[in-house]
Amino acid sequence: MSLRVTVEGAESFEIAKECVRSVVYKTDIPLDSNARTKDVGSTLVISGKILTAVDGDPFDSTRQLGLWSMVPAENAISYRKVTVEIINASIVERKYSFPNAFVIDYKEDFGNTDGVGTFTLTIKQKKDKLANIAIDGGYPA
Repeated sequence: MSLRVTVEGAESFEIAKECVRSVVYKTDIPLDSNARTKDVGSTLVISGKILTAVDGDPFDSTRQLGLWSMVPAENAISYRKVTVEIINASIVERKYSFPNAFVIDYKEDFGNTDGVGTFTLTIKQKKDKLANIAIDGGYPA
């Protein structure tokens, strides 16, 4: 199984497939709700390993996530299109597309025992653009 994550916007990039370890999609509904509510949100949590660029390649895709997380909310480039594809046996099982995603949390964790850092990126779709989220799947990659 492979997980492909692309971020499009002012500075487009793809997170290396070797880096991404897990993707969690959540529909956020207030826990105190007793019925379906209009106060709904959608969240993607993407986590994996931080692998430094090698062979003279200066590009580090996980570094780009950290830079995106620091863009101020007032700046239009804080919103980007994020596409996540879960591919298994050459079949796209799921494809999530958040056209107006923004970072709500980004963490990097480094330890001196493993020698490999990890990252966790949490993004949400802009609330007034929830209808633009696409969830597809079941077709050849």
